[in-house]
Amino acid sequence: MSLEGLNSIGKDVMKKSRKALIVLGSIAAVIAVGLATTTVVNVAATNAEAGAIEPYGQKVEVEGKSMNVLVTGEGDNIVLLPGFGTSSPVLDFLPLIEDLASDHRVIAVEPFGYGLSDGTEEPRTTANIVSEVHEALQELGVRSYTLMGHSIAGLYGIEFAERYPEEVRAFVGIDSSVPGQPNMDAAFPTGLLGALKNLGLVRLLSGVGGDSGYGSPFYDDHDRQQIGLLTNRNSLEPTYLDEMARIRTNFADAEGKTFPDDLPLLLFVQEINPANDDWLPMHERQAATVTDGTVIPLDGDHYLHHTQSPTIAQDFRAWEAERSQD
Repeated sequence: MSLEGLNSIGKDVMKKSRKALIVLGSIAAVIAVGLATTTVVNVAATNAEAGAIEPYGQKVEVEGKSMNVLVTGEGDNIVLLPGFGTSSPVLDFLPLIEDLASDHRVIAVEPFGYGLSDGTEEPRTTANIVSEVHEALQELGVRSYTLMGHSIAGLYGIEFAERYPEEVRAFVGIDSSVPGQPNMDAAFPTGLLGALKNLGLVRLLSGVGGDSGYGSPFYDDHDRQQIGLLTNRNSLEPTYLDEMARIRTNFADAEGKTFPDDLPLLLFVQEINPANDDWLPMHERQAATVTDGTVIPLDGDHYLHHTQSPTIAQDFRAWEAERSQD
């Protein structure tokens, strides 16, 4: 090839390279402007939404911070504990709370980082979470109760029953976690998730994410609106992310643990878990570790209380009444 031909090819390559750089630079500029926009919009929306969040429950001082708790109804105490990352435990459990409160005193606790409670810099270990919730109950004068919890509350419930056996009368799980369940050793990208939250991308994605599990007729538009506001406020905040990062170690620390063998145990469990064929048998094995263990399979997804609250309340009452006759 002649020198002129090589020069022509070289000029063509340089021209295409410059065009590619211009295009990449334009794309980078658009992304930068977009991220700057979502960040500003996120900050502005967060500030605006703060005034639209409606208060509920009451504040209890725990270790110098404010923990939100709803106490309603009269009768034997039921303490409700949420699953991991629930934006508003009170609103999440609302259909079940309203049903149970007709003949029980229901205490729905919002741990630090949840609902209307403060965040905290204390490590989100099982021990710390249980100690803080227990301190709130002590402040309220709640000394004897059935512990009822969803999801990861099954893990925290074991610690609760071990440390305060004179207080916990029974444990009721709502598709609750079990020590040794698979895939709990994963490391979550909490740094990346926190960055996405700060950039406003989580808010952007949540805007097209559907009803977030609250499409059930047990929740009205007002409930869903308030849950959305609290989701935007609490999700992927530092307290939330710290608990997420410690899921792996909290499960590792619970390996081999069981509820005290003399503690009555009632477990509502998904009848079919598409991701884990051993889910129901795993809970049946857990129930078999105590003298009085019962498993009730229910149709539904992990959030059984979103669609099955009447059944959960009815079956709990029947189970409780049977024990009172013994």
